[in-house]
Amino acid sequence: MKKNNLKIVKIDKNKSLFNYEKKVLIKDLLLNLKLGYYNFEKEKTQKVKFTLEVNYEDKKPSNDKDIKSIVNYAKIVKLIKKLVKNKHYNFLETLAEDVFDELFKDKRIDKINLQIEKLEIMENCSSVGIQISKKRSYEKL
Repeated sequence: MKKNNLKIVKIDKNKSLFNYEKKVLIKDLLLNLKLGYYNFEKEKTQKVKFTLEVNYEDKKPSNDKDIKSIVNYAKIVKLIKKLVKNKHYNFLETLAEDVFDELFKDKRIDKINLQIEKLEIMENCSSVGIQISKKRSYEKL
């Protein structure tokens, strides 16, 4: 008769067996703001569209009674509005870097895809803009 080699593994209830990969989507956030390098862009507001994908990981499911258990899309929108209200940006790229800097303060966030478009700046184009992805690096420098 063969001996059974199975071991009983006790699971620590404080540890999670799962990792959640979550994504916050913000599509077509439209703001009127002064943004641009040229003098005419500094004098008059223009429509600017923001689209974001914010990827984050969590070891626990979201808690329906705790807003801190999620990456809150309303907080992200408020942050972008605050950034553009308090500072004039000459370039979309520098605005994007400030958005990244603020959002990466949340250690759960590991990647952000950000698209910013000017909607009224060039004739014959529905929009012009940038798309940048930035990922947290876990490598030691």
